[in-house]
Amino acid sequence: MHKQQNDFDHLIIPPDPKRMIEGLRDTGYSFDTAIADIVDNSIMADATKVKIDIEQDPIGEVLVFIVDNGTGMNMAELKNAVKYGSDRQTNPKSLSKFGLGLKTGSTAFCKRLSIISKRSETSLERVTWDLEKIQDNWRVERAKGTPEQEGMIADISEDNSGTIIMWEKVDRLIKNYVDPLGVHAQNALKKLEEGLISHLSMVFQRFLDENDGRAPFIQIEVNGRNVEPWDPFCLWHPETRVNEKEVPVEMGGEDVSFMVRSCIIPRTQEFETDEEVKKANIKTNNQGIYVYRENRLICGPDWLNIYSREPHMNLLRVEFSFNHEMDEAFNVDIKKSRISLNSALYDFFEKFLTPERRAANERYRKGIKTIVTARSKNGHDESNRGIAAKEAASRSSYSEVEDPDKDEVKVTNRQGTFVIKMPVNKPSKEGQLVVQPVDSIDDGLLWKPCQVHTDESTHHGVQINTGHPYYMKVYVPNLKSGVTVQGMDSLLWALCEAERSVINPDIQKQLDTLRYEVSKILRNLVEDLPDPEINED
Repeated sequence: MHKQQNDFDHLIIPPDPKRMIEGLRDTGYSFDTAIADIVDNSIMADATKVKIDIEQDPIGEVLVFIVDNGTGMNMAELKNAVKYGSDRQTNPKSLSKFGLGLKTGSTAFCKRLSIISKRSETSLERVTWDLEKIQDNWRVERAKGTPEQEGMIADISEDNSGTIIMWEKVDRLIKNYVDPLGVHAQNALKKLEEGLISHLSMVFQRFLDENDGRAPFIQIEVNGRNVEPWDPFCLWHPETRVNEKEVPVEMGGEDVSFMVRSCIIPRTQEFETDEEVKKANIKTNNQGIYVYRENRLICGPDWLNIYSREPHMNLLRVEFSFNHEMDEAFNVDIKKSRISLNSALYDFFEKFLTPERRAANERYRKGIKTIVTARSKNGHDESNRGIAAKEAASRSSYSEVEDPDKDEVKVTNRQGTFVIKMPVNKPSKEGQLVVQPVDSIDDGLLWKPCQVHTDESTHHGVQINTGHPYYMKVYVPNLKSGVTVQGMDSLLWALCEAERSVINPDIQKQLDTLRYEVSKILRNLVEDLPDPEINED
């Protein structure tokens, strides 16, 4: 037998610097999350002002500067900050988990990253990663700061302390344009600027709102524009419905808690001004759970795999806030942009959100019904013109109004002449002679024959129920497509005309039952279809 050995040899195999850093460029950062990571560092350095500039040099090369008036760093601290896998900060509230965010977020977009910093009592120092100069060692450039950089800090810092993050050799921010200073490149940079402002206003809302009180106030400026806080929960509107709950939990033997607050915001019609509508920003992408860690949005809006995004959930936004004491309950990724719920939290949210989802759905559908009713009035104009032009030639029976007050219509068909109960209506608008959209039909029918009566003429018509799920999910997305709507309207009108051709009092109940069964089947068939995205544009 061979004797088992308990002593092992060890090999030290350091990673190849160039290949590793190049590989870390592809960790999936977006521009917005990368900049937000850097702002995190400014906040942890007690900055009250952050100035972000995205600009171009005279030959069109993009440069990015993030300047803050925080406490700054001496050379020892700078060396730690620039190190991959830097020492974790002692402050447990810090979002610096892996010591990689500043570096990987920056080099995802540039090949030359400089950190320039000073404390009030030290000189300005600079350390730089230049990816094109890294070969077989972790070599960092070191230099003194320039007078121009001194001025950049002095512009926003009263005690001349602060930090500059500078991106040069920016190769992944916008594509290579033939004319790097031309209008297309300028538009691309402007779009980046707008997106960044929107992202920062949401992520750092509590910090940017001087009256919030939950986080230290900070001013952020992007290309000379102040970033204003965006409140996704519309707490400023009196019609926002709020359900707030503080939940105690035990973590590591300690009693801690998190806060969850659901907000069902008003429908578009309930806002008084266009400015309020813009401020609410009701879109499918803005529904979901907003996860805050130490008052900073780290994830969301997202339903965290509890639900899928659907338009009927557009009015429901949920705030989930916790502090560093609950860190072990989540798996925060390197970009601080996603978390995962454990089974207990998943079950809690599913139970908590069930009634909130139902209430939001009810409020949404009330508003949607108003919008759909308004749109349907004009959505069938082409059908009325097209079908009315061929109505006389397509009739297989003849109908006239017997008693409009009693909804009695005399029908003459191949079976004979009979008085039948049938809705008798006047056109709700000029030209609406054969297809009439209505808010509802008894028994939840999708369609029903009717008689459209004017002082000059009478017409064979069809009522279409705009409240039926088939109308909502199939008709509504196509209301602007005249051909599609006319095709569906023609089919329903033809079914009504076929019904008139054979109807008599003995089989009228069977025909009513047929329409009921078909309407029920259609309701079931479209149940899993997504609701259309509807707004008032």
